[in-house]
Amino acid sequence: MTATTLNRDILRLAVPALGALVAEPLFLIVDSALVGHLGLVPLAGLGIAGAILQTIVGLMVFLAYSTTPAVARRFGEGDHRSAVGVGIDGLWLALGLGAVLAVIGSFATSPLVALFGPTSAVAEQAEIYLRMSMWGLPAMLVVFAATGLLRGMQDTVTPLWIAGLGFAANAALNALFIYGLGWGIVGSAAGTVVAQWGMVGAYALVIGRLARRHAASLRPQRDGVRGSARSGGWLFLRTVSLRAALLATVAAATSLGTDELAGWQVAFTIFSTAAFALDALAIAAQALIGKGLGAEDQPFVRRVLGRTVAWGAWFGVLTGIVIGALSGVIGLAFTGDAAVAALVQPALIVLAVAQPVCGIVFVLDGVLIGAGDARYLAIAGILNLAPYLPALAIVWSLHPAGATGLAWLAVCFFGVYMLARLLTLGWRIRREEWLTAGA
Repeated sequence: MTATTLNRDILRLAVPALGALVAEPLFLIVDSALVGHLGLVPLAGLGIAGAILQTIVGLMVFLAYSTTPAVARRFGEGDHRSAVGVGIDGLWLALGLGAVLAVIGSFATSPLVALFGPTSAVAEQAEIYLRMSMWGLPAMLVVFAATGLLRGMQDTVTPLWIAGLGFAANAALNALFIYGLGWGIVGSAAGTVVAQWGMVGAYALVIGRLARRHAASLRPQRDGVRGSARSGGWLFLRTVSLRAALLATVAAATSLGTDELAGWQVAFTIFSTAAFALDALAIAAQALIGKGLGAEDQPFVRRVLGRTVAWGAWFGVLTGIVIGALSGVIGLAFTGDAAVAALVQPALIVLAVAQPVCGIVFVLDGVLIGAGDARYLAIAGILNLAPYLPALAIVWSLHPAGATGLAWLAVCFFGVYMLARLLTLGWRIRREEWLTAGA
């Protein structure tokens, strides 16, 4: 494969994946915009319910990440029937987990909302939205697994189309239910649930055709479901370690003060926005690495590794330049307050300097996910917390104020934590254990 062909394959997978990734947060943005016109109390309720849902769904993203490499390996080996079959097993696992979470969540809605300590009026709105939204959880998880199946089959265009259609349906149904039928906040949740199950229907048609084309069974296979659960369990632990780092950082920012917490939200939003493109590159790496290992083509895998790491680093350089150049006005754009802009600028400069490291980390994470190295990723996730949490505790105890405090918090997260991830991932990549060939 020539360099030009490899570049084309990476872009063919990464660009549609980026579109699908951007479509996902748009669901919540539409909900927020439409519910916001109902008043501040419903909007506050949506904020609490959305935080709970995002936490649950974020922890379940392993369903996509465990399905992609399993499918891609078999696809690379040329066993398309087995590739589709193992992906379907992942769908059944997602459906079962989603059903359990929906039932538990419907009973746990009130205690979950109470953890945030809202007023009774806000709590009522949050519970209404969350209780209805729980019945969309199985659909959300099935969409994760179905997306992983198609990515493993080297198709990121179909998930983009389905995500786009789902977003359009969500917007239309929310407007109809909230205002046309006068359902209020429950209409927002209902519209999103219907749109999510509509996406499941679209995936069912696509995957049903794949199953018929390759003579794959639509029934769950015990070994396949067990294998998906085992790999997914390690990736779940990896995700838990990431969430723990994020929650600890927010807690530290909260201890510094309200202004510092708001400034951290600005800096982290910029980090998350840049991460979308890096996630898309990581998804391309997952699909291509899995395919190459399935085909027992280690030289191809090494070329994919080198090319995607280089792209991640260069994209990090470019985004770092942009963030650094705009660091003085980003806070102003978010709040219109010059004091907040000055407060957040040093933290944004730290983020800008760390962007190349972030770019490489995201890609290496995707490479090892594509290689199915889930157990090591879980262990590394725990190891990464070892230097980070003490560093965070020092900032917490010293309690530096203002821009200095926020800058030191940024050094902890973008410096200590991301460097720890770079070291643990880089050490693994330099070894041979992850280059296990075959399906």
